[in-house]
Amino acid sequence: MANIKSQIKRNKQNEKRRVRNRVVRGRARTFTLKARTAIASGNAENAQASTLEAIRALDKAAEKGVIHKNNAARRKSRLMKHLASLQKAS
Repeated sequence: MANIKSQIKRNKQNEKRRVRNRVVRGRARTFTLKARTAIASGNAENAQASTLEAIRALDKAAEKGVIHKNNAARRKSRLMKHLASLQKAS
């Protein structure tokens, strides 16, 4: 445990940020997983809607600084690639 007053404050701030970031990151992961399962199921309309939700969650996570913007872009690109292959097959 920290003895220095500034470090005690820093630990409190870090804990608050960790909890906040965890929620945002988990939300992005959840929507991404839902989108991937929807794409795997083969329902194009459901896959399209869930992919848009996942993209929105990834954008918010990147905007808040929870994940890097290039990381969000890479994940969105991969999702869209899977979605396009599903729509091409249909």
